[in-house]
Amino acid sequence: MRKWSLVICIVTIFIASGLIGCSSQGSNTESIVIGNQQQGISVSGQGKITVIPDISVITLGIQSQKNTVAEAQTTASITMDKIVTALKRNGIASKDIQTQYFSIQSVTRYDNNLRQDIVIGYMVTNIVTVKIRNLDNIGILIDDVVTEGGDLVRINNISFSVEDPTIYYGQARERAIADAKIKAEQMANFTGIKLSKPIYISESSNVPYPPVKVSLPEGSPTSINPGEIEVSMTVQIIYAISK
Repeated sequence: MRKWSLVICIVTIFIASGLIGCSSQGSNTESIVIGNQQQGISVSGQGKITVIPDISVITLGIQSQKNTVAEAQTTASITMDKIVTALKRNGIASKDIQTQYFSIQSVTRYDNNLRQDIVIGYMVTNIVTVKIRNLDNIGILIDDVVTEGGDLVRINNISFSVEDPTIYYGQARERAIADAKIKAEQMANFTGIKLSKPIYISESSNVPYPPVKVSLPEGSPTSINPGEIEVSMTVQIIYAISK
């Protein structure tokens, strides 16, 4: 069997089962593959597209602490109703408001005389995620929610993404495949190998929801900037080697 001067990873490819065994570290893997059944060059390619987000997801809610469960729950329910009303007043549909977390917990403190925890009240927490489609309205919406909820309001984070990343996946995939092909051609030229058609292709994609911290300066309107996000695609391709 002909020996190649550059061998990073040696695996056997089982075409029938679709299994590939290769030991590597990290997401970028380039290797010459030599097996009993097939021969090929294995490369990874990456493609990235920078896009302007068109949706935002914000996590917000309330925390109410009172002496009794009934008091805490009543206050929480009234306040959350006001917040939901504010959300809908700002164009948020019911389907875009989803409860993420709800709890009723006792609040305790340690009593040095009794040498034990004693219950001093109860806290109700109600957190929802809200999908916002009008990004120009985020600051106004947050201000309205804070006005309605007062000191009980909790805003945990806000993130941005795209509603339908399909077209961006296609663009990123095209770039990833081109990147992988360039790598394979370079490896083939460096080692005197002649490439043939791909015999294996896999991909993975990512549309991040980068979190943004929200600060609410007293007396100032809230300013939220969507900025840009990155849609990425990674492909793994094995090219057959012509004899």
